[in-house]
Amino acid sequence: MGSGHKADKASLASSHTHSFSHQHHPSPPGSKEVWKKGGRMFSILLAVHLALLACTLVSSGAFEKIAVHDYDVFFLLTVMMLIVIVWIIFYLVNTSRCPDAILCKDSHAGPVWLRGGLILFAIFSLVMDVFKIGYYSSFYSCLSAIKIIYPIVQAIFVIVQTYFLWISAKDCVHAHLNVTRCGLMLTLTTNLAVWMSAVTDESVHKAHSKLKKNVTEEIFKWLMKAGMRSGSTEECNCNSQICQIFKNGYFWLYPFNIEYSLFASAMVYVMWKNVGRFIDHHSHHIHRLKFRLFRRTFFVGIVLGLIILVSGLGVLIVYEVRVNSSHEASKKNEALTMYYIFNIVCLGLMSLVCIGGSVIYRFDKRDMDRHKNPTRTLDVALLMGAALGQYAISYYSIVAIVASTPRDSISALNLTYALLMIAQHTFQNIFIIEGLHRQPPKEDHKHDLRQKDPYGLTFVNVNAVSLRVPDSGSTMTPSTLPSIEAIHPSELVQSLAGPKKMNWRRKFLREISMFLLLSNIILWIMPAFGARPQFDNDKELNFYGDSMWPAIVDICLPFGIFYRMHAVASLLEVYIMS
Repeated sequence: MGSGHKADKASLASSHTHSFSHQHHPSPPGSKEVWKKGGRMFSILLAVHLALLACTLVSSGAFEKIAVHDYDVFFLLTVMMLIVIVWIIFYLVNTSRCPDAILCKDSHAGPVWLRGGLILFAIFSLVMDVFKIGYYSSFYSCLSAIKIIYPIVQAIFVIVQTYFLWISAKDCVHAHLNVTRCGLMLTLTTNLAVWMSAVTDESVHKAHSKLKKNVTEEIFKWLMKAGMRSGSTEECNCNSQICQIFKNGYFWLYPFNIEYSLFASAMVYVMWKNVGRFIDHHSHHIHRLKFRLFRRTFFVGIVLGLIILVSGLGVLIVYEVRVNSSHEASKKNEALTMYYIFNIVCLGLMSLVCIGGSVIYRFDKRDMDRHKNPTRTLDVALLMGAALGQYAISYYSIVAIVASTPRDSISALNLTYALLMIAQHTFQNIFIIEGLHRQPPKEDHKHDLRQKDPYGLTFVNVNAVSLRVPDSGSTMTPSTLPSIEAIHPSELVQSLAGPKKMNWRRKFLREISMFLLLSNIILWIMPAFGARPQFDNDKELNFYGDSMWPAIVDICLPFGIFYRMHAVASLLEVYIMS
């Protein structure tokens, strides 16, 4: 009898041990990859070579004297997108047929707000492709066929890739590892090449618009022959109204396509990092957070953010009208003064709010999340890296303003704007990074237990706590009552007051996050849609020259624009995690 009982206990213990080890190791050791770094290195080398080739063609195709035409660039991008489309179809078919291809998913990768933003940018990118097709179709007799094929292929590429990222962003693939890594790196490189092409086309278009406004038609044609490529469409006549609508429309939609390429690149990189990854679900916490926008908030951050957003839109409209449509220097100076004042006020408020948020984090009792998270690591790297673009522009402006004379009111405003831009980026990065590393709030069951009576009735009189003891004849079991401890009245008061203090801190953090989110949206819209005082203020242009300063802005400004959009996504995550 005793030996049989011991044997049963031993078999039960062994079964528990076997099930526990099975939960911690989802796959046998033999299925693990032999050399993970080798596969990653090969895919990285492939991506580097393709990126350098695309960068060389894109940059060469922007100049007239170099014997590389824009349709050569379009041909390369079309081939790359077609290969990526074929690979995505192969991936989706392979993972659907193989049940062991995806053993686990990364809960942190591809959050719904990031995928929602990707779909929003994808819709505008498709509209841009429609405008491009309509514009290039007007010149089918004097253009290469690749210019019409390219936007068609790009539209198909956007649709297929968006569907792929929506359903597969969380995948941790364990089949065809090296092929999957190379395919993902090819997808990432293709998105970056499309981004470089869009940025170059937009910069060339802005430069041509500036030249056309400041010089006569004869001088403009001479400058086009000597310098930057005007594009083969300049040789064709675009006199109809519908042609002008298509032309202006797709240039206005370029910022959305640029952001789409960068968002897709970030999500593809996280998928690449998760290839062959095993997630321990005991240490990898899955937080199911609900997004409630108008709950537990005072509306202060939303109201102030909306005021900044609406005011910024008004400033943008006035700036565009006075700077781009007027040749009077006085109106131009008034527009620059208005632009700098608005940005100084906005950046100053954002800096103070970020400092206040960092101070509130000092009193936050939540633990730091130290688990491995490729998505969070990428978010931090992108925030720090993209901020370097705006840092560079600001420091170049500071040097030009301090070292040049004379100094007027616009120079003083420009200097203040540059200094606040540096401060705001720094303080905002600190606030966002600290918020991303915090554990999400979780309800304390101990507090819930102490706030309620074991019989389901709420204590009204604190002094009666010691009297509410269950009868010995009660049918309560450990399953119905997890644990009842001796509760002192003072402890009950502390437990009731504790969550309220935490809620106050969380409310302030939510207000700060929402204000910063809306403010970053308008600071993204203004430079993305034409408000660029770096080209309209003559101080830096005269100091660095007509060739150096535009090159600096063209290289650094896209990173600054991307920083704002990525900060919006990160602040939305901080808001939900607060």
